[in-house]
Amino acid sequence: MTERFAFSQGPQRIVCMTEETTEWLYLLGEEQRIVGISGYTVRPRRARDEKPRVSAFTSAKIDKILALKPDCVFGFSDMQADIAAALIRQGVQVTVFNQRSVAEIFSMLYQVAAMVGQGEQAMALIGGMQQQLTAIADAAARLPRRPKIFFEEWDEPHISAIRWVSELMGIAGGDDCFPELATQSLGKNRIIADGAEIVRRNPDIIIGSWCGKKFRPEKVAARPGWENVNAVKNQQLFEIKSADILQPGPAALTDGVAQLHRIVMDWSQKQDGALVEPGCSAAAEK
Repeated sequence: MTERFAFSQGPQRIVCMTEETTEWLYLLGEEQRIVGISGYTVRPRRARDEKPRVSAFTSAKIDKILALKPDCVFGFSDMQADIAAALIRQGVQVTVFNQRSVAEIFSMLYQVAAMVGQGEQAMALIGGMQQQLTAIADAAARLPRRPKIFFEEWDEPHISAIRWVSELMGIAGGDDCFPELATQSLGKNRIIADGAEIVRRNPDIIIGSWCGKKFRPEKVAARPGWENVNAVKNQQLFEIKSADILQPGPAALTDGVAQLHRIVMDWSQKQDGALVEPGCSAAAEK
């Protein structure tokens, strides 16, 4: 009798329209459920070879998605609302996450895992990530001084860090130069129209993550009036690739924050060295 009411344990044919859910399902060992991915997916690298690419970020090949016969499509944010609506009208189940903070990213990871029957494994993986963040935050708490960081998502116009990146900068030991903009979910609301305001806030470190193109530190250093910015004077201009930090998923919570922390710690060590005048160290006095 019970066979008449049998059901599959979670979705078996999933289309992931952004990278973070793809990466997470691979980490959970559930990649066999994925039947389609975003064309922007680079993590894990093999996903591009193994799975058909059926979407960009704000557009998708609806006919190709339907041909894959998905029983669930994972999307992200209001930016994909039109795609989601088109699929829902075709009878497809769509789950759209809207994680913007570190806590919300962890929540999304657990929800996805629970949907594929991997809640227990997810808790173990999430616990490892949280331990790494705690260790980084503890090391950052011992820094004698925290650097001011300008994180630039785009250069023309200047767009500052989204919320989870701002939070990760704080965990890594730095202070976001534009914390008041971090809560704005849309890039257009994080535009800094006047570059002189960035100069005025005088960041110690500038990190670029120009989504879709390579960061050019020499171009930043050559901006008119930027020659006296601490980050430019001290050559503290770095790139973190967008796939490592601007995807609100496992990458940002592991590789992204680790890169942020390494940059901050290297900066701090340079500051310590600058405080010791030549010939004034104990070794020099002997």
